[in-house]
Amino acid sequence: MIPSYDPHDSEYGLKLLEDLTTNAYEVQQKVLEEILAKNAQTEYLKSFLNGHYDKKLFKQKVPVVSYEDVKPFIERIANGEPSEIISAQPITELLTSSGTSGGQPKMMPSTAEDLERKTFFYNLLVPVMNKYVDGLDQGKGMYLLFIKPEISTPSGLVARPVLTSYYKSSNFRNRSFNRYNVYTSPDETILCSDSKQSMYCQLLCGLVQRDQVLRVGAVFASAFLRAIKFLEDHWKELCSNIRSGQVSDWITEESCRNAASLILGKPSPDLADLVEHEFATKSWEGIIKKLWPRTKYIEVIVTGSMAQYIPTLEFYSGGLPLISTMYASSECYFGINFKPLSKPHDVAYTLLPNMAYFEFLPVERNHEDVVLCNGVSDQNCALKEDETEKLETVDLVDVKLGHYYELVVTTFTGLYRYRVGDILMVTGFHNNAPQFRFMHRKNVVLSIDTDKTNEEDLLNAVTQAKLLLEPLGFLLIEYTSYADTSSIPGHYVLFWELKVKGNNDLEELIHPSIMEQCCSTVEESLDSVYRRCRRKDHSIGPLEIRIVKHGTFDALMDFAVSEGSSLNQYKTPRCIKSEEAIKILDSRVVGRYFSKTTPFWEPFRMETK
Repeated sequence: MIPSYDPHDSEYGLKLLEDLTTNAYEVQQKVLEEILAKNAQTEYLKSFLNGHYDKKLFKQKVPVVSYEDVKPFIERIANGEPSEIISAQPITELLTSSGTSGGQPKMMPSTAEDLERKTFFYNLLVPVMNKYVDGLDQGKGMYLLFIKPEISTPSGLVARPVLTSYYKSSNFRNRSFNRYNVYTSPDETILCSDSKQSMYCQLLCGLVQRDQVLRVGAVFASAFLRAIKFLEDHWKELCSNIRSGQVSDWITEESCRNAASLILGKPSPDLADLVEHEFATKSWEGIIKKLWPRTKYIEVIVTGSMAQYIPTLEFYSGGLPLISTMYASSECYFGINFKPLSKPHDVAYTLLPNMAYFEFLPVERNHEDVVLCNGVSDQNCALKEDETEKLETVDLVDVKLGHYYELVVTTFTGLYRYRVGDILMVTGFHNNAPQFRFMHRKNVVLSIDTDKTNEEDLLNAVTQAKLLLEPLGFLLIEYTSYADTSSIPGHYVLFWELKVKGNNDLEELIHPSIMEQCCSTVEESLDSVYRRCRRKDHSIGPLEIRIVKHGTFDALMDFAVSEGSSLNQYKTPRCIKSEEAIKILDSRVVGRYFSKTTPFWEPFRMETK
């Protein structure tokens, strides 16, 4: 199901996409047939289908599952049992997800063939961009790409994030030259394990080659803004390196340093003066267009939780289009944005029917929740599921315009009828393939970078922290939160309303050191992805708790009711999105406290069972 395709042939690439989307039903049927035929004898499928691979029987007998259902099978493979438990093809590595289970990253199976499928997918992005933007073969892309830590499981299989897997693969490192996909960053700078040295050298290479840069970007909007913050902190040193032709001494990773030095070349005082002049301006509004004047667009994911960064990106961009090209996850690469120049809030992805077998669980919006969406909390407009396990799934070509669905995938790598946890809305069709807007991750309330904190995780963390207060006579009577991205990096903010036992008023503020301990305890209690972002990636700032006056949450409820919420059904939202609601809370703040310590984190280690 991976068609052969020359990525230089844009015309053929577009025809291939037309064929796939026109024949979406037939392609989906072939995908399911192939997956079942290859894997019918696996332990997992055999337990439901007894070795048969009838498609109707598959839907009748194989259950729709979540990660907790398949986790034992994946852990058995990680501990050394054969791949045939779930996959006829050898599992070659495990891909760690930004979602967590038991506080640790989820692990998804992957195969050698799956790398070929991802390469095919990446190559198809090129003709789509060429259709809308001319001349992309006349320069380079400054894409800031990074690798993350990886671990070895007892079986010897490596477990690592999906992008780290791809960048380290021979598919990426030994890729054939493609004039439409030339990067300013040498592979050695991308593959540098020290993220600070990697960032410095990639930005240095991008500045030196500024006249060749036609597009800039990173995977996520948060990572791109982190690069701008890095420029703010290091631009004088970068200009000094360009002026002298010497890379800073603290860049000690040999291959990274050598690659950057090769690009830097001889001293360039004129270039140093030029970029220094732009950096030294009072306002950095439009700085991207000033530093890289030939740039045609910024490529970053700005859908889902990344949408919160759009205003900041627009400030720095100088009017450049913000482009989200693809929709993918650790489980599978899903779809492509066929209209890349659409506004960020209008982005829709067309699922490619040959990437996996797709099903959809219908979910509904409750009228009350639509009101709350416009008022207090987007998360309280979380899509209601009415016992989804009892509902029939809908096939890819049968989804309805304007309806909401939870994505379910059956992959070539050993996941069967797996609930991804993404909520999508159908916005249209390209030929016979539906186009979806990514709405949000199910149950996620807070996200700054790759972290995904759900309501239960937040409750558990707050519960641990409030234990510090109770012996002092203070009760936490209500709380909510929001992701503050007004500064870089963003950080979690919790609003707490406290009460002194036996008294209606908070007569005295708690000692700051106690509240700082509460901040640290919340952070230590959050999952490993959050703690990695804080400690290693520095992509999230210290957590903040804001103490509010007595009666603040009553005022929040009054606001929600005034916006149309039912008083009888009102629940305090655990995450706030509305700027008006945040203003109500902020106007009643009597104390602000930050975590003074960085939470503990180390790479996840699997113990042999």
